[in-house]
Amino acid sequence: MKTPLITLFLFSSLNFLAQSNFNQFKKLSGPEKRWVYSHPFQAKKAFTITKIVLSDVDSLKRSGVIGTDLNGGKLDAFKHAYWMASLTLAIGSKKALKLGIAHEKGNYRQFKKSKLEDAILPDSVSSAMDLHNNKKGAAIVEKDQDIYTKAVQKRIMDLLNEGKLLTIKKDKQGNYLYCEGTFIDMNDWKGKWGIPKCLVPSNVN
Repeated sequence: MKTPLITLFLFSSLNFLAQSNFNQFKKLSGPEKRWVYSHPFQAKKAFTITKIVLSDVDSLKRSGVIGTDLNGGKLDAFKHAYWMASLTLAIGSKKALKLGIAHEKGNYRQFKKSKLEDAILPDSVSSAMDLHNNKKGAAIVEKDQDIYTKAVQKRIMDLLNEGKLLTIKKDKQGNYLYCEGTFIDMNDWKGKWGIPKCLVPSNVN
């Protein structure tokens, strides 16, 4: 009896995970794990690229070139666009964007379980920001499939400066603001998914 193709896929994926990335796999949300099972041959590339992206973003954070805010700031916007662009170079935009969507679904599950991401609880506006910036990052490579990594970083910096990515409106002290500019008392929205944070072009903050 022939082994079903899906079994081979799952065996391949699990074998890869057992060899090098099982600990990271365990930390993934359910939607992200399903993406891995559905894309066993792309999963290893995705793990590797994600680690490279996080390392590059950490270097940018230390330099302070675009700030240090990974919760709605320019660095956060850059991270998501760069992640998707890098994944698109390796596995194509369709699979990359599906992984990005899986990540956001995982964030909602984290919210439901009161688990933090980057030291804060996920919310609807932060998720919308990430999905927008994911699409912008993937589009860079879709339009120019011969682009290389350093050029991708520069292109994303251009998008930031042109206001084509999104960030969350804050004051100079890092407090979230309503779109009209007044202070959001986060104590009033504790445990809420739909916090009325304001998305603004990345060249505004």
